[in-house]
Amino acid sequence: MAAATASVAPPSTSASSLLLLRRLPPSSSSSPAPAFAARRLGCPAPPPQPRRARGLLLQVALTSEVSSDDVAAEEAAAAPKIGRRVRVTAPLRVHHVVKAPDLDVQGMVGVVKQYVGVWKGKRITANLPFKVEFQIDVEGQPKPVRFFVHLREDEFEFVDE
Repeated sequence: MAAATASVAPPSTSASSLLLLRRLPPSSSSSPAPAFAARRLGCPAPPPQPRRARGLLLQVALTSEVSSDDVAAEEAAAAPKIGRRVRVTAPLRVHHVVKAPDLDVQGMVGVVKQYVGVWKGKRITANLPFKVEFQIDVEGQPKPVRFFVHLREDEFEFVDE
């Protein structure tokens, strides 16, 4: 049976770590099957291997090493961009708008609604951090269809009002 022990390392200034030490069962190299096969072939049996216990050490970071000042600076840099009108400059097709499938949004003008690179005070790995709202007129619809697209900062430009 494998014995496992876990211990938490003392917290450092930037991140805490979890250390897990697990003892694996001994290797099965000294099983009777090779000795039995060797005796059937008329060969001497191999010497038994000493039993060794192997250990596995795993260290996992529980928190990121980003200070709250960096996150606050990132939020402050993105705050003036929210609410501004933007035009998409990159060739980009979206397929999630049901009323306008395979829609090309290059050249369309929308409004930045949210910056999603920071969530609950922590930086997250958002590949497309700007949430932009667009509206299009579709035949047979009394109101314009609203939809959102997540974009990188290099995929749009700000439109002067």
